[in-house]
Amino acid sequence: MTGKRTVDPHVSKCAAQEQPDSYDRWFRAKVQEAIDDPRPSIPHDQVRAKMDARIAKLKARCKK
Repeated sequence: MTGKRTVDPHVSKCAAQEQPDSYDRWFRAKVQEAIDDPRPSIPHDQVRAKMDARIAKLKARCKK
C-alpha cells in the first residue's frame, strides 16, 4: 500500500460544494439570529475591557 488514495471526482466535487453551502446557510442563520436578538447591545469599549482583562489573566497563568 502506497498511501495514495483514489477519490471519485464526482463524489469529491459534490462533497466539496456541500460543505461551503452548509456553512454559508449556518453562518447566515447565526447572523440573522444576532440581528433579531432583542437584548440591548453591549458597547465595544465594555467588551474590549472585559476581553483585555481575560487575556491578561490567561497570559499571567501561562507564565507560571
